Amino acid sequence: MLVTLKEIMEIAEEKKIAVGAFNASGLEAIEAELAAAEGLNLPVIIQFAQCHEPWIPLKTIGPIMVDMAKKASVPVCIHLDHGETLEYLKEALEIGFTGIMYDGSVLPYEENLQNTKKAVEMAGKYGASVEAELGSMGKRESGSGEEGAGVDDDTKIYTDPDLAASFVSDTKIDALACSFGTTHGIYLAEPRLDFDVVKNVRIKTGNIPVVMHGGSGVSNEDYRKAVESGVRKINYFTYMDKAGGTAAADYIKGLKDKDPVFFSSIFMAAREAMKYNVESAMKVFAGI
Repeated sequence: MLVTLKEIMEIAEEKKIAVGAFNASGLEAIEAELAAAEGLNLPVIIQFAQCHEPWIPLKTIGPIMVDMAKKASVPVCIHLDHGETLEYLKEALEIGFTGIMYDGSVLPYEENLQNTKKAVEMAGKYGASVEAELGSMGKRESGSGEEGAGVDDDTKIYTDPDLAASFVSDTKIDALACSFGTTHGIYLAEPRLDFDVVKNVRIKTGNIPVVMHGGSGVSNEDYRKAVESGVRKINYFTYMDKAGGTAAADYIKGLKDKDPVFFSSIFMAAREAMKYNVESAMKVFAGI
């Protein structure tokens, strides 16, 4: 069933869990994510990032995402991840997305604030919810494995809880992406997470649902600490995508010299691996 980001966050808050948010890189990824959620009977967020537009256009994959969510047996939010322009946010809302993220984290505070307020006003006309970001993970969402080292990135800006309180009050957003030590992409060193940032943001903002970006590659122990601190949405994609790629490579390596190579067999192997990876992540996020 298709629900809003706010509704999904209310479920997460009631159950004191984090809901997994998984990117839709194509039909196989959506199928894997929904199958995992339905198998575990857990809510899920399926999202599409603006930087993934070269993979498949939003106007093509978006309606498919919405239609599949409506037919699902569990609550599903279809969410725009890292929307960088108000025009792109509107395109997602027109398609039927029930959550949008405006990412103005690299902009001056006042510009981020004003654009986020416009995003909230626009989303309200469609009955959708809004996530925004304050602070910076350092590397952008499209960061490669080589860029995602994680611990000594001097471009990181940790979220200021006092500033977060003003930002949430002024914008009326439904969820806040906070920077507390994670990085987009593959970690080349173990991340050092500051859970006090999350706790203090929750206290100062009146318990706004906190979003963890760069969730792939974090230890199970740190996931649990994040959820206990108040994280209610965990963005997870890189390691799911890697699991699918590894499964595809392994399938090809297992073929004999004269065996035909069928693309359908490759993507089925990848889909099954992604489903298993998503299931494992969702169990940790939900404390199962």
